[in-house]
Amino acid sequence: MFKIILFLSYLAISDEIQFGEISFQVVEKGKSNRHYIWLHGDEKTAKMALNDHMHRNEGKAFLIQSETREIIVADGLIDPNRIFSSEGAKKNLHKYNPNWTNKKKSSVLNAMDQEREDFLNTIFPSDGELLIALHNNFKGYNVYQEVSKSDTVSIKKNQNPRDFYLCTNRKDFEILSKSPYNVVLQESYPEDDDGSLSWAALKWGVRYINIEVRLGWLSMQKKMLKYANENLP
Repeated sequence: MFKIILFLSYLAISDEIQFGEISFQVVEKGKSNRHYIWLHGDEKTAKMALNDHMHRNEGKAFLIQSETREIIVADGLIDPNRIFSSEGAKKNLHKYNPNWTNKKKSSVLNAMDQEREDFLNTIFPSDGELLIALHNNFKGYNVYQEVSKSDTVSIKKNQNPRDFYLCTNRKDFEILSKSPYNVVLQESYPEDDDGSLSWAALKWGVRYINIEVRLGWLSMQKKMLKYANENLP
């Protein structure tokens, strides 16, 4: 069941929302409609960068309540960044739970399909504002693996390819391409939707940026988050 639980903290209003069995802490500060999200529980650098940012800035942050990359759903596993389309969730459930019966898969997918729109309406900002996701990599994933899926790129020779912005809005790309950092633009909806949040944002017409940084490089993630927040309208 999609639900919201409210309570107060010292510096901000703090909520808890759920998408099925997946829980997120929500920290809201000030009147800014800019949203942020942290999706993978093992990407601790991203969480630290977002917590630091929220101490200094206004906005609304969604932080998954998990210590691991995959989360438990119906006694099985799923990647929380593959739940944002029915097609993507179906493929990911099969990947992690190949022994599930078709009946169980259908039951879990139907529950997600019923709640997904309400959940996206909550995490997506309104009035053309920006959703910023923060991720870390630690297995060699880098910007070049996104080039074939991108409409245009700006890759800097003096930057580590594992640190980059991924955005879905051309105007945001044009601004970020002038930054010191790598950036790719993905504004064309794919034939194969893997259920990631970026494709859901593109489909819904929401401005989205992922700040992808090597695990452990907190100073870099803070700098990239600060640059995006200060330079994007």
